[in-house]
Amino acid sequence: MKPRPYLILFFMLSLFAFSHVSSADDNTKPAAKTESESGLKNPLRLVLPPIIYAVPGLETNVYFDNVVLAINPANYVFDVHCNRGFLQNDRWTYTPEEKEIGDYAFELKILDQNNQVVSSQKSRLRVVPAATGKDKTLSLLMIGDSLTHGSIYARHVLELSKKFEGPQLKFVGSHNPNNDPEVRHEGYSGWTALRFATLFKETARTGDHKERGSPFLYADEQGKPKFDFPRYCKEFNDGKAPDVVTIFLGPNDVYSASDETIETIAGTMLKNVGALVDMIQAYSKETKIGLMLPVPPAATQNAFGNPYDGSLTRWQYKRNQQYVVELMSKIYKDKADQNIFLVPTNLNLNCVHNYPTRKGPLNSRNPQEVVRQNNAVHPDLNGYQQIGDSVFFWLKEMSK
Repeated sequence: MKPRPYLILFFMLSLFAFSHVSSADDNTKPAAKTESESGLKNPLRLVLPPIIYAVPGLETNVYFDNVVLAINPANYVFDVHCNRGFLQNDRWTYTPEEKEIGDYAFELKILDQNNQVVSSQKSRLRVVPAATGKDKTLSLLMIGDSLTHGSIYARHVLELSKKFEGPQLKFVGSHNPNNDPEVRHEGYSGWTALRFATLFKETARTGDHKERGSPFLYADEQGKPKFDFPRYCKEFNDGKAPDVVTIFLGPNDVYSASDETIETIAGTMLKNVGALVDMIQAYSKETKIGLMLPVPPAATQNAFGNPYDGSLTRWQYKRNQQYVVELMSKIYKDKADQNIFLVPTNLNLNCVHNYPTRKGPLNSRNPQEVVRQNNAVHPDLNGYQQIGDSVFFWLKEMSK
């Protein structure tokens, strides 16, 4: 039977239509998603400070786990583009020489197993001359929690200032927990930014630190508490505003936060930190304020089992700490012209080897001893010294 002409025509039209639709589909396929649209812009929540400070003769580091949010950083490749320093498994490290004074481009790229860049960020490496501040004296007020209370990193900063012949440091503060004649500050175990901003007691600045109120709150003529930084400076710095103030807060504010509460809790913390910044600048806009970025916790969950509540995971606290770093970086990264700076203390701390440890049996049936971390947020002496190194690098820059 011969095919009917109208069927042939219908078949040919169908082929044309199908071909046309296919061609149209090819031309109207959605464009490949941009980095931002696909969520690849910063999936690891990489945060670098605007400037990474260094001083000749002292090691500075960027520990990769400290600047990203990844359960296992070993699943990624970290690639630093900088013509200074050395790239190692867990860090970029650099001990500059005096001849290397200056600024250098710094970029950290993170690649996945397919060798694709999944996150990247740029910063600046600044090598400050070791002789900077040699003939200069800076009055220094340190505000903080238990990390400052122990005075370990503060003492280390003072020793570095002597070793490197400047700047000479005069510590300002009402608190001297170690009876150290040279190191005073306002660092108190367990304190939050909220307590510094709001807790008023007549026993402030005297007596046991656990019973004190904020050292910056005084009763006015009506007996109501208010910030009175000029009066504080009159009592503890001969009426002069400090040349430099560091603020190192965060762990107590956000320690128990969850993903559902961290936004509110961190926002409240930074609001109170901002109140302290405003208090200082209301008296002197010349005072340089260094906001020390909260340091990451110890590297293992073991550290959170003792002496803290074992129900808190290291991962949750790391998420909380990283959120605060992100928020501080967003708010304060471009405030240098207002004498407000970020001090990248979080970069330079070895969280694997520079936190306290203790030996213990593998289990009740195996007496073989192993070493486990046993403090979640307080480094050992080496870790405190790394924190002090970061502060000293920044102080050198501030003493220009």
